Amino acid sequence: MHITLAGHHIEITESLREYVTNKFTKLERHFDQINNVQVVLNVEKQLQKAEAKVSLNGTEVFATAEHADMYHAIDALIDKLDRQVIKHKEKLTKH
Repeated sequence: MHITLAGHHIEITESLREYVTNKFTKLERHFDQINNVQVVLNVEKQLQKAEAKVSLNGTEVFATAEHADMYHAIDALIDKLDRQVIKHKEKLTKH
């Protein structure tokens, strides 16, 4: 799994990079066919925004999350992506 991390109006510190990497290992435990992940962290006035596009075998999953704290926005983003990846995995096993 290759993670590309970008920031708009925010400097990507080492702690943010490690936090995002550790959180995305949770997704990899649920579904091991994740090819590429593109994460964009954005700051708009007082709102912290995290968005990610995950490339799976055969499809892509996209989610966004907003919060006043960047770490909470990342947590919400991971929860949304986790639900979508599990849903995609269940579709594959049903067919």
